[in-house]
Amino acid sequence: MSRTNHSLTRRTFVQQAAAGSLALVAAPALVTAAKSDAKRPIVGVGDHQYEVDHHWAKLPAKFTWQTTHNVAVGSDGSVYVIHEGRPDQPDHPSIFVFDPEGNYIRSFGSQFQGGGHGLEVRQEGSDDFVYATAYQMKRSFAKLTPDGETVWHKFAPMEAGGYAEGENVLPRTDNPWGRDRFHPTNYAFLPDGGFYLADGYGSFRMHRYDADGKWLSSFGKPSDGDKPADGAFNTPHGVWIDARGDEPLVVVADRANKRLQWFTLDGEHRRTQDGFLLPANVDSQGELLLVPDLVGRVTLLNGKNEVVSHLGDDSERMKADANFAIRGDEKQWNAGKFVHPHDACFDADGNIYVAEWVGSGRVSKLKKLS
Repeated sequence: MSRTNHSLTRRTFVQQAAAGSLALVAAPALVTAAKSDAKRPIVGVGDHQYEVDHHWAKLPAKFTWQTTHNVAVGSDGSVYVIHEGRPDQPDHPSIFVFDPEGNYIRSFGSQFQGGGHGLEVRQEGSDDFVYATAYQMKRSFAKLTPDGETVWHKFAPMEAGGYAEGENVLPRTDNPWGRDRFHPTNYAFLPDGGFYLADGYGSFRMHRYDADGKWLSSFGKPSDGDKPADGAFNTPHGVWIDARGDEPLVVVADRANKRLQWFTLDGEHRRTQDGFLLPANVDSQGELLLVPDLVGRVTLLNGKNEVVSHLGDDSERMKADANFAIRGDEKQWNAGKFVHPHDACFDADGNIYVAEWVGSGRVSKLKKLS
């Protein structure tokens, strides 16, 4: 998370969260004790119920989380997690790999320490590749092998225009924030390997690249005022390809505007859905759209973009937490409830993994029960 008025401050968190409430009414989200394990709650409704394991990830004692940011699943079911990391621990890994039971496998990515943020794993042919983004002083994006070898590592697309001198090199001697800076947050991939990169903390634009990481085009601009125009963004933090309809669309989690926006692949605005709290990213499986919301809940939408359930909803308590006291005090975290979901994704079996923006880090597994 950025630490200026361009992202999330205590005051803007409460203001943004309090203003958002989904216009579509969701079925009540149940939280009950799981039959298989009385210590694990169940969240969700109907065919969408999940057993929650907040202690799924078994991080070795020699490592520590520093704000878990994103989570992704490889083709073999391995789960990858990126955390921000501390810049004063340059040899500490920023990316960790676990098996589906949460057992540690390996780690890498020390080059992103102090800025680890976005993460996707994409199968290309018979091989998986890891795509990471970094912000803060490490602002860049990279393609890696599953063992952490760098395929390429790139910086601000200066050919897009609008970026300050030096945004395409590392290291920087300062860490300013602004619309002429580059702070990439998340990826969305096309079938041919091309992708969109959200500059969610920097220029507030979506950049399109080909499969080789060559910049092609951009769309979007910063929004102004209390009623932001369609096609404009305020912290476009997450991006995904929504292939559920007649044509594939780019869906953007326009976080500080509390909404999702859909665009054609060329950046033409198609529709806007208001009423979220602080939507951070998007994933999909079948007809379901998965939206981690930074204000204490994970939302499931159906094929009509109607709310199915708010999983682990503790949004009222989070909206009242003006000083982020809950974020830093694990004793205040309630079983079956989320604090600050920053990313979430499905695995092949319909289970959900949730990474939360909390100081000591947390990655939960929601095991699908139906």
